[in-house]
Amino acid sequence: MTAVAAVAFTVLLVALAIFQIALIAGVPWGRAAWGGADEVLPASKRIGSIVAVVLYVAFAVLALIRAGLLGDAGEALGVVIAMWVVFGYLALGVLMNAISRSKLERFIMTPVALVLAILALVVALGR
Repeated sequence: MTAVAAVAFTVLLVALAIFQIALIAGVPWGRAAWGGADEVLPASKRIGSIVAVVLYVAFAVLALIRAGLLGDAGEALGVVIAMWVVFGYLALGVLMNAISRSKLERFIMTPVALVLAILALVVALGR
């Protein structure tokens, strides 16, 4: 179950990374991200999207390690704690998306954030 959740988590993060890369490239999807104030993201928010992509990669690698799909350190205390921190971060993301001023962000990103948080919880709970 943990391995399936980790793979689904990674696939969803890859999809979000592609979305963020499109925003960085200037694709006019900004109404669905970063509070929805800008159709095309300004430089400051593009930097935020770069940071998001880096975090997504780190989260995916961590989940795959925790699930035992990358190496054998999944039960290491640091990995376990880090995965719980990721879960907490993503749970907070559900709230942040749910209170966004952007209707598009609330209706698209809140469910995505919720699914990510649930998958992170399953991975954090372990094998």
